[in-house]
Amino acid sequence: MKRRINKSERKFQSAGRLQKPKDLNEHPRVHTITTENILSSTTTKLSCKQRSQWVWTWTKMGLLSVCVLSATVPFLLYLFSDYVDLSRPSDIGLNHTINIYLKPEEGVRVGVWYTVPEHRWKEAQGQNLEWYEKALADGSPIFIYLHGNGGNRSAPHRIGIANVLSAVGYHVLALDYRGFGDSTGEPTEAGLSTDALYLYDWVKARSGNSLVCVWGHSLGSGVSTNTAVKLLEQGKQFDGIILEGAFLTGRVAPNQIFEHPFSWFYWKFPYIQFFLFNPLKNNIVEFPNDKNLQKIRTPIMILHAEDDHLVPFTSAQEIYRIAKKAQNSDERVKLVPFKGSLGYLHNGLYKDPGLPDIIREFVQSLKA
Repeated sequence: MKRRINKSERKFQSAGRLQKPKDLNEHPRVHTITTENILSSTTTKLSCKQRSQWVWTWTKMGLLSVCVLSATVPFLLYLFSDYVDLSRPSDIGLNHTINIYLKPEEGVRVGVWYTVPEHRWKEAQGQNLEWYEKALADGSPIFIYLHGNGGNRSAPHRIGIANVLSAVGYHVLALDYRGFGDSTGEPTEAGLSTDALYLYDWVKARSGNSLVCVWGHSLGSGVSTNTAVKLLEQGKQFDGIILEGAFLTGRVAPNQIFEHPFSWFYWKFPYIQFFLFNPLKNNIVEFPNDKNLQKIRTPIMILHAEDDHLVPFTSAQEIYRIAKKAQNSDERVKLVPFKGSLGYLHNGLYKDPGLPDIIREFVQSLKA
């Protein structure tokens, strides 16, 4: 006799056929906690933490490297600037600059980098010297840049000033005096002034009515004032003078220890002493900025860092006092100090973000 199966039992049996009975020894994975899993989880967490630490360590090292390089690269570029091919300024990114060689005297050839205003850089691509010479008469102000002692026109801080002037909209001609860079001849005080004077005449012959100013840095300040006095003797003058890191005078007392401004030249070419008789003794230098400024009547702007480690800021203050007294004017002579906290020292003023406006204001005053 068949037993009747009710609905509830049928449902149970159907469910039983579809479901696989669970093994009592089988544990669900989600609830399994073993020593191996604990170690694996811990190792994963440690690995992530270690990776994070390594990433941060390498990031810090990378940032430190960038800081070190940013400080040392300009110094290295200065050290190895003698190995730059000065005839090819485009090789170091100066794409609106042409190299020129001038002959101020028989047997002397001086190198000059001529940079046009930045707004004309597209026009300047592939242009020859004739185009550059014509560009001098476009009405934009012109600066003759006379650099400091040693090295050449490719030093980073010198390129820095040229770039600032070009960005403001001015022409820049950076001269390597005789004996500097790839310029031939022996450096002397009279020779440096002759080179600067020749460059001025070369520019004036091509510039029309454009303003022609001079920017003298360090040793170049002495060359600038010497040249300005020579121009006065010829009935000419610069339209404006900027002196950066300027000293009072190159004269020293007889018993004072003094490093000759051109001693680097004889160290670099030691063999020359066999061909010249007492070269350092004969190359007595003066560069009398203090005396020159008493004669000059050209508008002057003096730029000086308060932390200048080569020429003390007191020199700038005395230069300002002498020039202001000579011209009897607060408007024609200006002193612009740069705080020592900025860390510009002797060569770093080109880094100042306010410098373009300072220069622009000075040049505008010359046109008034």
